[in-house]
Amino acid sequence: MSLKTRFLSLAAGLIIIAACASWFAYRVLSADLIERWGRQVAEIQVRYDSARLLQSLEREIGLARQMADSTALINWAADPGNPTLEQSAIREMESFRANFRDNSYFVALRESGRYYFNNEKNEFDGKQFRYVLNPEEPNDAWFYQLIEEGRDFHLNVNPDTELGVTKLWIDVLMRDSANQIVGMVGTGMNLDTFLQDIVDINQEGITTLFVDYTGAIQLYRDRNYIDFASVIKPEGQKSTVDLLFDAPEDKQKILGMLQLLKQSSGKAGHVESGFVTVEGREHLAGVAFLPAIGWFEITLLDLNTLLPESYLWPLVAVFIASLLITLIVFNLIIQSRILKPIVGLEEAVEKVRRGSFTLPRLDKPDNEIGRLVDHFEKMTDSLRDSTRELENKVSLRTDELARLARIDPLTNLKNRRGLDEVLEEEIQRAERLGNGFGLIWLDIDHFKSINDQLGHQAGDEILCRVALWLKAGVRPYDHPGRWGGDEFVILLSPCDSATLEHIAMRICKTVEQESQKTGTPVTVSVGGYFSKPGDNIDTILRNADSALYRAKNDGRNRVCITLSDKTEINAV
Repeated sequence: MSLKTRFLSLAAGLIIIAACASWFAYRVLSADLIERWGRQVAEIQVRYDSARLLQSLEREIGLARQMADSTALINWAADPGNPTLEQSAIREMESFRANFRDNSYFVALRESGRYYFNNEKNEFDGKQFRYVLNPEEPNDAWFYQLIEEGRDFHLNVNPDTELGVTKLWIDVLMRDSANQIVGMVGTGMNLDTFLQDIVDINQEGITTLFVDYTGAIQLYRDRNYIDFASVIKPEGQKSTVDLLFDAPEDKQKILGMLQLLKQSSGKAGHVESGFVTVEGREHLAGVAFLPAIGWFEITLLDLNTLLPESYLWPLVAVFIASLLITLIVFNLIIQSRILKPIVGLEEAVEKVRRGSFTLPRLDKPDNEIGRLVDHFEKMTDSLRDSTRELENKVSLRTDELARLARIDPLTNLKNRRGLDEVLEEEIQRAERLGNGFGLIWLDIDHFKSINDQLGHQAGDEILCRVALWLKAGVRPYDHPGRWGGDEFVILLSPCDSATLEHIAMRICKTVEQESQKTGTPVTVSVGGYFSKPGDNIDTILRNADSALYRAKNDGRNRVCITLSDKTEINAV
C-alpha cells in the first residue's frame, strides 16, 4: 500500500471519526447555539427596529418642540381674541406645516379650547380653526388629561372623530414665560403608513410592536390590538401586551421584562429577552425601553422560521473539513502574515481614534496587509499635521470671531454686547472690592436732522469722528463703546465722582471744539452716573439714561451727573 493511499486512508478514517463526534456534538450543542444566536439576533433586531422608529420620530418631535416655543404662538395664546396675533400665529403654523413629514399640524388653546388643524392637502387653508374642545366631551378628554398631567411631550395613537383621521399624534405642551401651560401643539403621522413603514415590514419570522409605559399596545401590525387613546383609559380597560399570549406564565414573563426595564430607569441600549409561546409556536422575545419617547419596543423572533435546525447540518461537514484540512495548514500562515499585523494595526487605529499619533512598531509582511500598514502610517503622519494645522486655524478664527462679535464695525468701539460684558465684570469687581465706578451715556444732539440734511454717509462720518474724540478724551484703561444709533456709553474705572465729572465735561467740550474744525459743528448731551457697590446693570443704565434725559431736557450740549446718593451735578 502506497504512502499516498495510507495517508488518504488515515485522513478518511479521521474524517469519519470527526464526523461522528461532530454529529453527536451537534445534537447536543445545536439547540444551545440556536438560542445564543437567537438572543443576539433579538438584541440586534430590537435595536434596529428602535432606531428606525426613533429616526422617523425624532425630527418630528424636535420640530414640534420648536413650534411650541414659537413666540408668535405663545403671544397669541395669551390673547386669543386678538385678530392680528391670530393671523401671525396662523402664518407661523403654516410655516411649520411645510416641514413636518405628514405636512399637517394642530394647535389647541387652553383658555378658549379652540382647535386648529391643517393637512398635507392644505384642505383647511383660511379655515384652520376646526372646532372647540369640550372638557365634558369624551373624545376631547385627551387634551385636558395631558394638561393635567403636565407632561411636556407625549405620543398618542388616537382617531380624531371630528377630523375623521387616525394618526400617531405628537403632543407638545406650549408654555408661556411664566411656565404656565397655555396650549398644545403637534403633528400627526398617518397610522396605516407608519405601521407599514416601521412595524409591518413583511419579514417572515419577525414580529415588531411598541407599547407605552403602562404596557398598552401603541403600534402593531394588527390594528385590532392597538389601544387607541390610551391616555384617557383607566387601568384594566387598556389593550396591553399580555393579550398576545395565551399561557399565564408567558404573560407574567413579558410583563416582568417590562418591569425590569422600568426598574433600571430605562438604561439606554439594555435589552431583556426570553422565550414565550405565540399562537402555538415558540418565539424569542426581545424588549428594550426607548427613553426618548417613553415606549417599549418588543420584537418576537420565530427561531424555527429564521433558522431551522436543518440549516446547521452542512456546518458539521464544513467543520470537519476545515478542522482536518485547512485549520492546521493555514493557522501559522494566517497568524504570522495576517492576524498579527492586523492586531497591531487595530491597536494603532485605536490610538489614533483616541487622539494619539505616536504609533508602535508595526509588522509589514510582503503582501497587501504590509502595504496597508505602510499607507496607514503615512496617513497618520498626514492626519497629525493636518489636525495640528486645523486646530491652530480654528483657535485663531475663534479668537477673531469672539473679538469681532464685541466690536462695532463702524466706529471700532465696543458694541452693546462688549459693553454689557465689561459692565457685568465691573459690577462684580465693585461688589467684591467695595468700590464704585462711573458710567457716561451720551448722544449726539439733533443727529436725525444731520442725517436728513447731510445724508446718512455724512452721519456715519460724524459718528466715526465722535468715536475718535471719545478715545482721545478718556484714559487708556476706560471702555468707550457705541450703544446704538447715535448713543455712546463709556465705563470709567477706577473712578470717583470728581473724575466722572471732569471726564464728562472734557468729552462734551472736546466734541464741540473739534467738530467746529471739521466744518460740521456738533454737540453732545452727556448723562453720567456714579454707581455704588450693589447696583445692578438695570439700575446703573436707568440712572445714566435719566441723567442724559435731563441734560437734553435742559437745553442739550451740557452734562448732567447723578451720584449714587441721588445728588445731581449739572454743568454747561
